[in-house]
Amino acid sequence: MSATSPLRAAGLELPGVAHAFFTREGGVSKGVYASLNGGVGSADAAEAVRENRARMAAALGLPAERLLVPFQVHSPDVATVSTPWAPQERPRCDGIVTATPGLALGVTGADCGMILFADPASRVIGAAHAGWKGARDGVVEATVAAMVALGARPARVVAALGPCIAQSSYEVGPEFVEAFAVDPEAGRYFIASRNAGRAMFDLPGYIGLRAARAGVEFADLGLDTYADEARFFSYRRRTHRGETDYGRLVSAIALV
Repeated sequence: MSATSPLRAAGLELPGVAHAFFTREGGVSKGVYASLNGGVGSADAAEAVRENRARMAAALGLPAERLLVPFQVHSPDVATVSTPWAPQERPRCDGIVTATPGLALGVTGADCGMILFADPASRVIGAAHAGWKGARDGVVEATVAAMVALGARPARVVAALGPCIAQSSYEVGPEFVEAFAVDPEAGRYFIASRNAGRAMFDLPGYIGLRAARAGVEFADLGLDTYADEARFFSYRRRTHRGETDYGRLVSAIALV
């Protein structure tokens, strides 16, 4: 079995907590999915995705059925979980939290933000998928609020953002900028593009703003999914190339 090559955040190297920002390395998928594709929504072979996810769970010290990844819908919705769910029962949401040991909370991404959270004192963890829409609509704050309902305190929560598309790779049109008019502070996360009428959006910086509003400690691994093809899948890179599909990265955290 090839070893996965997960990345770690220093702030989440905590007693009783296991976490991993998995790269695309160490799996069994082929072609555009090579090799550690964790996306059940991709057109990759289902058996390959199952094996890849089993390897991810094993890297966290857990069996495959204990790695829980929701059906992501670019929302601010959060589920609180205490037991594993069947694959067909995945909640439609973009954040998940738990205080139950032995469950790995995972989210997928391929340019969107994948954020892992932990309050080691209360032993509450969370994971959130934050694309531009989810970030704008409050998924970061909603995930922290759900952790607080389980006993966490924002001042003790550590949040880390994994590989994500960087501002230098994220060109958007005027309608995208207009979609952020609801947030008066969002304007500083846009700079002019070299292409007239377009802008470059700083999604990691904006996620950091939302984490600050939630009152938590925040760190960004500072890794650009679009620019680093060797380690990361990227939806935008796939679109620019006209490829038919793309793999998904997984980031996960567990109480152990």
